[in-house]
Amino acid sequence: MDVASPGHDIAGQQLPTLDRARDALFLDIDGTIIDIALTPEAVVVPELLKLSLSRVREQLGGALALVSGRTLDAIDELFAPLKFAAAGAHGAEVRAAPDGPVKRCAIPLTAPERAALAQVARLDPRLRLEDKGYSMAVHYRTARELEDKVLATVQQEVAGLGEDLRILCGKAVVEVKQRGFSKGTAVRDLMQRPPFLNRRPIYFGDDVTDEDALAIMPEFSGLGISVGQLRPGATGQVATPAEVRQWLAGLAGANPQRMQ
Repeated sequence: MDVASPGHDIAGQQLPTLDRARDALFLDIDGTIIDIALTPEAVVVPELLKLSLSRVREQLGGALALVSGRTLDAIDELFAPLKFAAAGAHGAEVRAAPDGPVKRCAIPLTAPERAALAQVARLDPRLRLEDKGYSMAVHYRTARELEDKVLATVQQEVAGLGEDLRILCGKAVVEVKQRGFSKGTAVRDLMQRPPFLNRRPIYFGDDVTDEDALAIMPEFSGLGISVGQLRPGATGQVATPAEVRQWLAGLAGANPQRMQ
């Protein structure tokens, strides 16, 4: 029985061989399988990407999960009508099956914490505040010259709260959340449960928030793949989300050229 698919050489990068019987696939979303847009709402998920994900999930016996800073509700809306096993809000929400129960791994930010962080977005009308319940994000993609000021103001507000909060600096975004959960804790949780149990994880991510998940890959003899900049813990690298979509399309038997 053919259980392994060959590695794919895309744009000079060798992507991993996928063993359908023994591997599990974990995919960050923004900047990894879809292109980043000016706002989180402006991203586009190609229909053929949805088809590829559905087919690859079937090949893996369900062992495919989406991992994101977005909430599970936002992930489901983005990929509708499909639903996937997923970890949302940087690991605050974990769902091992598309229609399975949601495990809450954190408590929402308090009202004083949210109010303090909301002050940051008032620095400039181009800044966008995103309240995810478990975290608050300030996007400055349309005001990149304010990066240092946004970060300094967030640090000041967090210091004033006196809480055990963690600041995450992503691509044109600064996000604040409580400690104790991450994409790494979410992947570790999923790896303890079917259909991921006893499989080798392969994790694709593009940002600093993915480094927590890349860091735990050795625990499971797994592989970490960076998209764009090479991240600590990654064992491979590709340049763009389009290359990941091509790889998925090849695994699924779809037309990679239509994934651009």
